[in-house]
Amino acid sequence: MSRLHKRHKIILLTALVLAMGIAFLGEPIHKVFAVTENTYRNLKIFTHVLDVVQENYVEEVEPKTLLYGAIKGMLETLDPHSTFMPPEIYKELQVETRGSFGGLGIEITIRDGVLTVISPIEDTPAARAGVKSGDQIMKIDGESTKNMSLMDSVKKMRGPKGAKITISIRRKGVPELLDFTITRDIIQIKSVRFRMLDKGIGYIRLTSFQEKTAADLRNAMDELIRQAEGKMGGLILDVRNNPGGLLDQAVEVADAFIESGLVVYTDGRIPSQKMKFKATKKNTYTGFPLVVIVNNGSASASEIVAGALQDHHRAVILGTKTFGKGSVQTIIPLEDGSGLRLTTSRYFTPNGKSIQAVGIKPDIVVEQIERQEESAVPSKTPHLVRERDLERHLEPQESEPEVPKDMEKEQKPEIQDAQLERALEMLKSWRIFATTM
Repeated sequence: MSRLHKRHKIILLTALVLAMGIAFLGEPIHKVFAVTENTYRNLKIFTHVLDVVQENYVEEVEPKTLLYGAIKGMLETLDPHSTFMPPEIYKELQVETRGSFGGLGIEITIRDGVLTVISPIEDTPAARAGVKSGDQIMKIDGESTKNMSLMDSVKKMRGPKGAKITISIRRKGVPELLDFTITRDIIQIKSVRFRMLDKGIGYIRLTSFQEKTAADLRNAMDELIRQAEGKMGGLILDVRNNPGGLLDQAVEVADAFIESGLVVYTDGRIPSQKMKFKATKKNTYTGFPLVVIVNNGSASASEIVAGALQDHHRAVILGTKTFGKGSVQTIIPLEDGSGLRLTTSRYFTPNGKSIQAVGIKPDIVVEQIERQEESAVPSKTPHLVRERDLERHLEPQESEPEVPKDMEKEQKPEIQDAQLERALEMLKSWRIFATTM
């Protein structure tokens, strides 16, 4: 999308918002409403209601409060990922993508009208406290989250370092609410962690996709190759509980392991939302097997990477089915410092598969078995939240294929991390085969 066209879109949206509370102010605004007379009639109803409220409501209300409430309500009629961000929330979003903010460290969404945890971010106060994917946040400091918007929930959980907050959680299989009193901290998200697991077999953990994720991944790869003395026997790329992030970083991460061809493409209602992202051969890491570990907390950008590597037959995908967030959100700044997070397109894997409400299906299914002492309900299967569970989610554009009968499944309750162990075993086996053939 060209910068000029992007700016034009922003101007139109801003004009629409302003026109709701003011009269029509010139030619550009008339152009917006020339699209449909029905829109014009509905806006007359809105401005009439606004006038009635301002003149007759029992207490005086700031016009800006009413307008923000109207915009918020408009976005809430769309999919759960489209939201209005007041100036303070929009500012926090900009900080968050750079990898530092004050809070608990959880990715949340609204599912069936309930505030629900997608995944806790690794090595954050929420993760250390024991918050899990699928937990439903019923109260924040004693206040019910019923009918609380996603942005309002985020605002309440953010805060200065050292300040405590209590969240009351409903967990499947637990009869009573679980109260977690958590001390907020500065969430410094280190999106790339790495180490050498075995001779020549490296491990890279991606916790999110931020501005420097791709560059940090390349630094990690170069260090692992140095440690392996240039003889990489394999790599495990772990994107479990990675809620996603920036689209361009997902493309660059996938590009690091694919020599050529399509990485991902997007499709929306207007030409500027139809984009293709391709891999380049320059600085590509090849010559060794790759295993990508995923789970139900792997969403969005994580699914782009896993889908691209799977379609190009560059990696074996191992773990459990991913979250299924196959839509792209565009951040649109508004004149008063607020912003829109608007779903503008769907993304598709190189082979044309839509992930929306379906997810990436691993080549090898390996369930993760929690150690009994770490599980609040060891005898129960935790509820796994995916995109298709979210209220108002975009429907998949094709039916979900049946799971092949010969798809591998494995459970190893005695192993601390069954998925990582299995991935390591696979790479060791490849190394043995390579030396015996």
